[in-house]
Amino acid sequence: MGLKNIYKKIIFIVILLLLIIYLPSLSADNYYADITIEVDSSGFVTIEGTTNHPDLLIKNTEVYTSKKQSYWLLNITKEGIFSDFIYTLSLPKESSINYLKSSGFISIEENKGNLVVKGFGENESFSVLVQYQTEKSSEIQLIEIDFISIILITLVIILFIILVYYVIKEKIRGEQQKSNGYSYKGLNQRQKEIMNLLIDKDTPLTQTEIQKQLNIPKAAVSRNIRGLELKGLIEKEQIGMSNLIRIKKP
Repeated sequence: MGLKNIYKKIIFIVILLLLIIYLPSLSADNYYADITIEVDSSGFVTIEGTTNHPDLLIKNTEVYTSKKQSYWLLNITKEGIFSDFIYTLSLPKESSINYLKSSGFISIEENKGNLVVKGFGENESFSVLVQYQTEKSSEIQLIEIDFISIILITLVIILFIILVYYVIKEKIRGEQQKSNGYSYKGLNQRQKEIMNLLIDKDTPLTQTEIQKQLNIPKAAVSRNIRGLELKGLIEKEQIGMSNLIRIKKP
């Protein structure tokens, strides 16, 4: 009887150990997945394929992506143990990977300008973390270059038109001045302004009136009137306490 009791105890201990070892795995959720993950240039993610995980498959969502400056971050992490999983991740065209971390084993391939990440694993959680950048296509860059070129050419044309306008304006003004019989050669800008004012008004003006009309300092008016007088273009006539300035007839 003692030997039988020993056998019973041994069998009981073995069964208990088996329960301890296998019961957690029997009670835990065991998932599987065979999926494709596609990320477009706007950060929208579509996951398709076969899986028994309740919220792994999804279409056109931004929940897994975020962007900081020019860097995109894709983070797909699912709790629970996957007895086996296999996935294919396609990033947007012209992408470059800066950082990659994934559960299981991974490899990176290129397919028609797209970076493709492939991974698989067993008896572990599912996790994919990728930091990447998307480069602009050459066509978009060419469009941007053409747009900038158009803007620059337009600015050059506008500046050229403005320059031509002022050249023509000055030429017409010079011809008008010559037609009045006066040569402005050797005159500074303020002397020209005083001459134009006297010609336009066609009447003698005091120095105070000239100063107010042209809004220039009194000393500058006196100095430039003296210069015009020396050149023989104007003449003064003292009336009381004031000097009347008039154009000297050619």
